[in-house]
Amino acid sequence: MGFDHILTERQGDVLVVTLNRPDRLNAAPPAMFDEIRAAIGELDGARAVLLSGAGRGFCSGADVASSAIMAENPAEATYDALTRHYNPTLAAIARLDVPVISAVRGPVAGIGCSLALAADFCVASDTAYFLQAFVNIGLVPDGGASWMLPRLIGRARAAEMMMLGERIGAAQAADWGMIHRVVVDEALESEAMKLAERLAAGPTRALGLMRQGLHHAMEADYEAAMLREAENQRMARGTADSMEGGRAFLEKRKPAFRGE
Repeated sequence: MGFDHILTERQGDVLVVTLNRPDRLNAAPPAMFDEIRAAIGELDGARAVLLSGAGRGFCSGADVASSAIMAENPAEATYDALTRHYNPTLAAIARLDVPVISAVRGPVAGIGCSLALAADFCVASDTAYFLQAFVNIGLVPDGGASWMLPRLIGRARAAEMMMLGERIGAAQAADWGMIHRVVVDEALESEAMKLAERLAAGPTRALGLMRQGLHHAMEADYEAAMLREAENQRMARGTADSMEGGRAFLEKRKPAFRGE
């Protein structure tokens, strides 16, 4: 399948999707997100997805400003771009049954920030910075940022990013728990691929259940989460391994689990 705004490549069990507008720091028109959605919809046996950006930046944000401003109704044009193009792609990433890794350098801004953080693991070059600059142009964060950021870094830090619109460097993002890790720029691709290959070689279905379980827990309220835990604990308590663990505890010995 040919694309205008992205490149796709299969490396073993990893599907690599690269944003490919380096002359615009990979500013993302709505069509780019449509292409990403199409690419991940055809995994064809791939067991992990790696998102990256060509050139010196991952993504400088959405490239809709000129078309939205020139539209007869700019507000509706922006709403249409989000609800028909950007948001469905981010939702499709959330629904994937395989792990997703993002490898980022340079600007990771606006909708690009939402895309990078939609991955299970974000590996950042030491040149990367994360930015919610909407306040500087009188707009509000989108692409799920107002849902995602408080859950990743807490309300106070999310408010700092959104309301002050200042850059958060890669090291600070890692310290806040926003991303997985920081690597030197020259090692970004190799380190991200190493992680993707490790995940692709893992128990794919279990990993898929884990990422869906994480999404459920983030959406559930406190009581619903406790009920889910109780249901899972009931299933675990009925296993042979649970009985063996109980006996081993009473007998003060190491349990011999059999996975039953």
